Amino acid sequence: MRILIVDDDEIALDVLERELVRGGHDVVRADSGEAALAQLRRESMRLVICDWQMPEMDGLEVCRRIRTARTPTYVYFILLTARNRHEDVVAGLSAGADEFLTKPFEPAELCARIRAAERVLALESRDVTIFALAKLAESRDQETGEHLERVRTYCRLLAEAMATQPGLRDKIGPEFVGLVQLTSPLHDIGKVGIPDRILLKPGPLDADEFRVMKTHTTIGADTLGAASERFPGAAFLRMARDIALTHHERYNGSGYPNGLAERDIPLGGRIMAVADVYDALTSRRVYKQAISHEDARRMVVAERGGHFDPLVVDAFVERESAFSEISQRAKPKPRFGAGRELVAGRVPPSVRSI
Repeated sequence: MRILIVDDDEIALDVLERELVRGGHDVVRADSGEAALAQLRRESMRLVICDWQMPEMDGLEVCRRIRTARTPTYVYFILLTARNRHEDVVAGLSAGADEFLTKPFEPAELCARIRAAERVLALESRDVTIFALAKLAESRDQETGEHLERVRTYCRLLAEAMATQPGLRDKIGPEFVGLVQLTSPLHDIGKVGIPDRILLKPGPLDADEFRVMKTHTTIGADTLGAASERFPGAAFLRMARDIALTHHERYNGSGYPNGLAERDIPLGGRIMAVADVYDALTSRRVYKQAISHEDARRMVVAERGGHFDPLVVDAFVERESAFSEISQRAKPKPRFGAGRELVAGRVPPSVRSI
């Protein structure tokens, strides 16, 4: 990480720089508040470590100036100080500081503060990445955005219900629930690689067109997989890849692209399958009318152990009142592209008729 350190004491800067470089960070120095702000205007920095007590412009004022500036990304601010009184902490937090590091600092504590900053900044980067990719898929597929919001809510409802099922309490925790909700809008990201003549066709696809449409799963997985290899610590990219690749797999092995069955299908893909099909059934499209929650429920339950994982269907039944409320509240516009996989090729008989 590239870190800006600010202190009017050259010796203090030397000590801080040495420890940060030892930790593998790239360091930029500034010997005053004005020099720090000038550096930030020239170059975007995600992390600033600044001494509190400096002449002309102290660390609190530097922090205030950063918070009022229109920086393209969030700047994590660590205030370096010998002060530790309650009123000092309040003053620092009020100025916008994220963290404090007490002088003289311990190297281990410095490393811990940096790791905490990296976690916070990674969350922002993750959310921005997911939002940008989801909007790309949305614009390519002429989505209203409502489909993505409904699907992510359905995924969260299913994951939360499954977390209470015997045998799953230890496997599905808050982190999994959060990830499946967060990454589910990327399930169709691969459709950016599908030709317009197929993606935007106002009607069912023929067999050849459907073969091309099915490749959106591998296109999306390849894209997200490449990003995951570049950033192996990003769990959200692995989850997003699994969902993109496997949300059209079926519990009985008759799905695509790889004909996976049962527990060979990642749990995120099994959850997404129910959420996506339910939304497709209860939404109006240019080639079909929406059906009622009751009819959609019957279709989903009929595919328990066929198209869908029985445990996911049980979770759906447990939370069906919430599903019904969301679907009835939504009045989406007709959309091209999304959901036509359900009316072409190998699909459950109950769904093929729509």
